[in-house]
Amino acid sequence: MVKKINFKNIPNHLAIIMDGNGRWAKKRNLDRINGHREGIKSLRAVVSAVMEYGIKYLTVYAFSSENWQRPKTEVNSLMFLLDEYLNIELPFLIKNKIRLNFIGNIERIPENSKKTLLRVIDKTKECDNLYLTLALSYGSREEILAAAVRMAKDMKNGKIKIKDADENLFSSYLYSKNMPDPDFLIRTSGEKRVSNFMLYQIAYAEIYFTKTLWPDFGRKELIRALKNYEKRVRRFGKT
Repeated sequence: MVKKINFKNIPNHLAIIMDGNGRWAKKRNLDRINGHREGIKSLRAVVSAVMEYGIKYLTVYAFSSENWQRPKTEVNSLMFLLDEYLNIELPFLIKNKIRLNFIGNIERIPENSKKTLLRVIDKTKECDNLYLTLALSYGSREEILAAAVRMAKDMKNGKIKIKDADENLFSSYLYSKNMPDPDFLIRTSGEKRVSNFMLYQIAYAEIYFTKTLWPDFGRKELIRALKNYEKRVRRFGKT
């Protein structure tokens, strides 16, 4: 067991691009779905550790808008795993007072998975120990464009005025309107890009890249990342 560390500086909102499930499976001559199942285990471990260290918001990139282009068999398996994960984890979420949230284009999610997702969101809506957000069917460019269109319509209909437009107003049209911007972004698997994830919201987030594949990322790896974050000095453009 890893000894708990008392960090002096901890992110309020941690975002993670969970990458490397497929490569993890390939290295072991397994089907990609096995990598996704192992990835779910890593998410459970990280959620527990995040709660242990008092991080209030955790947003994980689970399925991008571009991922719909993957083979249909893999997409169907991922949607099945989503449904399975939500049903299995609901008692854990309620017991630990974890509120589930969702950002993304929900209309593209299959009906069964959508119903399960909305049910779990409703069942946990009074929870407040941790706000766990799944980015599913999510693309940041799509989010920003949709927000701009909705804001323009409200201006046209006289609900808001052009002179009132500012960053706070625009943020209220984003999927993430009910949460603070991420302080810290982690990407696993060695890739060094943000892959259309929360482009507007991570403007001043500290970013940490690790070569560890997501199924191998757990409590120890999270602590290593948090140690790195603790050393950062966030200036937000100031001296």
